[in-house]
Amino acid sequence: MAHLVLTVVGDDRPGLVNALAEQVAAHGGNWERSELAELAGAFAGIVLVSVPDDREDELTAALEQLDGMLRVTAHGGHPTDDAAVGERELELTVLGNDRPGIVRDVTAAIARHALSIDTFRSRTLDAPMAGGTLFEATVAFRLPTGTDAGTVIGALEQLAGEIQVDLAIA
Repeated sequence: MAHLVLTVVGDDRPGLVNALAEQVAAHGGNWERSELAELAGAFAGIVLVSVPDDREDELTAALEQLDGMLRVTAHGGHPTDDAAVGERELELTVLGNDRPGIVRDVTAAIARHALSIDTFRSRTLDAPMAGGTLFEATVAFRLPTGTDAGTVIGALEQLAGEIQVDLAIA
């Protein structure tokens, strides 16, 4: 089985996910994981599908026919195993007044420790009672065996103080 990571984007309208799912199913593919969302009138996301090796090119060609409705780009994917033995998964939540640079600062702190982000979800929301806009992000990453969790957590807590955001680590 081939694994394809599909990136999709188009103007939001009814039937987009179904059009994509129809093509995957019609070519013997299996929809394994996805993250899809409407953002500012656009529909965008990423989908992991598996497809029989001998039908990969056929599926890729069929997905190109969706152009005009959805722009789909297929990338070769490699299935990953769950966390390796000894790895520890950390999830942090960042919450603070919205301002430019929060994502840059948080991701730089993680990258400085040579850690790879598994998921990153963010949004802005109205601040209750105080007015203004809040920024909230949830970031998941793994600490490889031998990585000192205390050092990473300490660096993130120090950053939270510097950029004036609340940080919760699970």
